[in-house]
Amino acid sequence: MADELVEVRRSPRARRWTLTVPFGDPVVLTVPSAMADTEIAAVIEAHRGWIARERAAQTPRLHLDTRRVSESEARRAARELVTMVLDEEAPALGVSYRQVQIRDQRTRWGSCSSRGNLAFNWRLALAPFEVLDYVVVHELCHLRVPDHSTRFWQLVASRRPRWRRQRDWLTRYGPELLAFRPGV
Repeated sequence: MADELVEVRRSPRARRWTLTVPFGDPVVLTVPSAMADTEIAAVIEAHRGWIARERAAQTPRLHLDTRRVSESEARRAARELVTMVLDEEAPALGVSYRQVQIRDQRTRWGSCSSRGNLAFNWRLALAPFEVLDYVVVHELCHLRVPDHSTRFWQLVASRRPRWRRQRDWLTRYGPELLAFRPGV
């Protein structure tokens, strides 16, 4: 296997270097602005084996066909499915939300603002329904408990006792799904 190109990003906010191997995207090394080029080269060289192992573990498992998936159709499906779960679960949890957005998020499945606005990744429409359902319930629970405390997870478990299975699915298949880009 040939050495993979590494994109180096200098950041004034970085205090130490971080190396990521995003699914389907170039390897990224983020470094402090003042880090010397020789030190950057040494980090890359020292981690070539790790990069190769990470990349090798990223074999596609979902078999999504970029030619058969339309982002606009997936967005519509996501909105419909998310709304269906919200309509059922919000009253059961005793919460209300302001608005719902379906977004093209690169790292998140959902989010909940302090004002009660909810946002969900359109790619959830490509995941099993139970996964989408879990993410929606997770975000609704944040309207009652804004952090990830024990109380929060107990609330999630009260609505979705098998939530760990869906979280595990996202851990295993999520990077591939987040990297998915439909054909034009």
